[in-house]
Amino acid sequence: MATPERSILHVDMDAFYASVEQRDDPKLRGKPLVVGGSTNRGVVAAASYEARKFGIRSAMPMAEALRRCPSLLRVNPRMSHYRAASEMIFAIFREFTPLVEGLSLDEAFLDVTASVRLFGSPENIAARIKSRILEDTGLTSSVGVARNKLVAKIASDLDKPDGLTVIFPDAYRARLDPLPVRVIPGIGSETLKRLASIGVTTVRDLRIATDRDLEPIFGRFTRKTRDRASGIDERPVVPIREEKSISAEETYDQDLSRRADMERELLRLTERTAARLRKAALCAGSVHIKIREADFSTYTRQRSIKPPANGTDQLYAIAKELLGTWLAGNPGARIRLLGVGGGKLAAVEQGDLFAGDHGQGHSAIDETVDEIRQKFGSLSLGRAKTLDR
Repeated sequence: MATPERSILHVDMDAFYASVEQRDDPKLRGKPLVVGGSTNRGVVAAASYEARKFGIRSAMPMAEALRRCPSLLRVNPRMSHYRAASEMIFAIFREFTPLVEGLSLDEAFLDVTASVRLFGSPENIAARIKSRILEDTGLTSSVGVARNKLVAKIASDLDKPDGLTVIFPDAYRARLDPLPVRVIPGIGSETLKRLASIGVTTVRDLRIATDRDLEPIFGRFTRKTRDRASGIDERPVVPIREEKSISAEETYDQDLSRRADMERELLRLTERTAARLRKAALCAGSVHIKIREADFSTYTRQRSIKPPANGTDQLYAIAKELLGTWLAGNPGARIRLLGVGGGKLAAVEQGDLFAGDHGQGHSAIDETVDEIRQKFGSLSLGRAKTLDR
């Protein structure tokens, strides 16, 4: 019996955060809108399609977005609302297949190969999912339908917003060849420049380029890159994605220039990260910090921690040391953004119940703080060192 060809969907919500805000507030509909931080220091988290006409995009400094569109409207993020909408959307996905690989709150791959006999063609399944999402949440989505994840993801972006695009193998060259080479995942701005220097600007150019041209750029990944330009991708849809890291970061209205202020903010962020680790019953095998200076130069530093831990004091000691080492090489730095994260995550192991310890790394104080914050909110209690002077 022949194995059925795979049928993969990539579902991508249209301007998700901004669309939720426009759905909830009729005064925002049809107007250029961004979701993000304060007007003078923040960045754009999401932009409506009306705002995108001005060249506004996510991660753009808010000041630049306002310069491009003086009439731009801005709202603060409401993550709880976005998560609630996301849960409804993913529940719809799972009505059609258990093979759902979430990429973010608003994006997922679905393997509907085994669902075709029950729900009809993959195109029909895609249309039904779009209709259900609109009916249940009032939001539009764009869906790509293909035989693999690569082409499905490319397809979902070709007819936004509210699109449904099908690309099967017999149409690969006609549909993929003319596209700019940047649609191939993993090709960033520097690689684009190097490809342009050898005349490779489209997917077709990449597909037919010689090893001699591509190997200096892609090295041992040359064959895989050419396969992708040919629409070849054997990756399965993985329904359970393990979280690779847990982190917290913040952009500041005023640059941090005093070391005491930097360390205070670092402790606040470490508290948030450690609390999330404990809530998820996870320990971190590495600690990393993220630093963005006033000129937007961004740095990361990382160190392993053995045994893995989730205690605030342990994580902060490493984060503080990483920051100190970076500051020693960057005297006079002014910091715009700080972040603290834990990686190499592992499940908490049950310790000796009679040894007087409290799991892997965290203290009785951590447990007490977690309990109080869970009952009364995250602002109900904090360490004295984190208080503004």
